[in-house]
Amino acid sequence: QDHVCSLPKVPFRGAPCSDAAGSQVPYSTIMKQVNSSLSGLLWDEVQKAPFYEYKDSVGQFHQVWFDDPHSISLKAAYVKSRGLRGIGMWNGNSLDYSREAVAEQQTQAMWQALTP
Repeated sequence: QDHVCSLPKVPFRGAPCSDAAGSQVPYSTIMKQVNSSLSGLLWDEVQKAPFYEYKDSVGQFHQVWFDDPHSISLKAAYVKSRGLRGIGMWNGNSLDYSREAVAEQQTQAMWQALTP
């Protein structure tokens, strides 16, 4: 209910936690799962990022954080306003490059969001 989720501490090269504590989910899966999730789309104003929560088939709760065109565009605008040299996003290979119309639209929107 309070949307607080903590990652187990899995040290990696001196960092207190790593991606070993969670797993990467393809953007296409996120886009299909978010609408049927327990929480629906949620927004964190501090991180300027969307997330959602769901329960898996064995009853375990999960929280999925991701970037979408809105959050990427806010970050790109911040970079531009500060005169920084550039921006990138984690793993563009996780976007859906199938020929489905919705997938093409979502993927195009993500890439366009990188240019404020």
